[in-house]
Amino acid sequence: MTTLVEAFAERVARSPDAPAILDPSGELTSFGELDRRASAFAAQIRARGLGKGDRVLVAVPVSATLYVTLAGIWKAGLVAVFPEPAMGLRGLLHAVQTTRPAAFAASGPYRLLRALPTLWGLTGLRPGDDEAGNVPPVMLGPDDPALISFTSGTSGAPKGILRSHGFLMAQNAAVAPLLAASGPERDLVGFPVFVLVNLAAGRCSVLPNWKLTRQDRADGGRIGAWIARSGATRLLLPPSICEKLADSGVPAGVTTIFTGGGPVFPDTLRRLLERRPGLRVVAVYGSTEAEPIAEIGTAEIAAEDWAEMEAGGGLLAGPPVPEIKLRLVEGEVQVAGAHVNRGYIDPAQDNGNKVREGERIWHRTGDAARLDGHGRLWLLGRWKPGAQDGPMPLQVETAARFWPGVRRAALVRMEQGAVLAIEGDVRHLAHWQTAARRLGIDRVVEVRRMPMDRRHASKIDEPRLRRQLGAGQ
Repeated sequence: MTTLVEAFAERVARSPDAPAILDPSGELTSFGELDRRASAFAAQIRARGLGKGDRVLVAVPVSATLYVTLAGIWKAGLVAVFPEPAMGLRGLLHAVQTTRPAAFAASGPYRLLRALPTLWGLTGLRPGDDEAGNVPPVMLGPDDPALISFTSGTSGAPKGILRSHGFLMAQNAAVAPLLAASGPERDLVGFPVFVLVNLAAGRCSVLPNWKLTRQDRADGGRIGAWIARSGATRLLLPPSICEKLADSGVPAGVTTIFTGGGPVFPDTLRRLLERRPGLRVVAVYGSTEAEPIAEIGTAEIAAEDWAEMEAGGGLLAGPPVPEIKLRLVEGEVQVAGAHVNRGYIDPAQDNGNKVREGERIWHRTGDAARLDGHGRLWLLGRWKPGAQDGPMPLQVETAARFWPGVRRAALVRMEQGAVLAIEGDVRHLAHWQTAARRLGIDRVVEVRRMPMDRRHASKIDEPRLRRQLGAGQ
């Protein structure tokens, strides 16, 4: 089996009536129905004269139709292009300019985007409109391109990443053991790409009932009610949504939470466990170019590990997954493997990000870390060449979140020196200043609201924070 298309087809043949996707409207789509709709869309694609290797810009809400669209594109042998959603219209225009798609597939309100002059020359596709239709699937190999997505652009222009069908299978092989289950599970999936893993595994995915481009506005109570109503037993969520559930409560039917997409701080883990003793929580470390890299469950975090994080030892990410090769070069995490992106669409963007050693290509994550005596990875913050002046950001930020009244913390290097910005109860400011000095930080400031990244609302938006601090809030 060389592609997810084949893995999905096998699941359809085995259990066509099994539930595949449950969306917030309560509509349940079976594997057989998903396959029928995907086949009809593939027939529409072929009827419009598109052929193997053509690129299709996709603008479809997170719904069963999104996976109908993707499966139909692959059945027809085409390549899906997903703009960076956190960038909105700018992300879509950037994707068009970078990838030069031949067609545009849109549903729901996104069909209005056809009015953009940039899209006028593209073949229009309407996934979900066909009642019937079927064409033989195009034969695909591991080297055939499958989809193009983009980095978040937090450290420059978003980089286009082309994933082959072989890459997706390698990523599936790396993620599948993490999500493996001894019995039936129903997963609420807050990361759309991981629905593909569930479709290959024959597992039902519950789709989120909040807007993924505005995770900061999600309501924990509504999410909890949706979890209970949907019957979800496991959750795949960014830390920002985990924090909301830690505030509002985790429904009784949930056994496991997988979280990543940003730093998973120990205070968030502890608050979840306090809400639900016995809950299994797994923190996953990775990046757009390499997912996953390392993972650790709360059951594997010993008392001395909690103490080390509180004392400024960094953020424990756990042992690297078996499918990846990892090394530290001058303290920077570099990874290689079948599910690690080998290069960007624009080769010029490889400079400084990729290290070629014969047939092996190492991806430079830009993260600083250390390995402990057990081979586990401890994250320290964003990597900078040369010697570090003082403690690293994640050493201070992780420790600070143990302090009373702290909700978020960010260590920022300003012209006048290091500044620890804290969002929290300012009545504890004197305590924060004393604790910060023990870590080698002399200046602590309180901020009313910490600016967060647009993708998962789980990372500090450092450029915005710098501007905020420079303007005196």
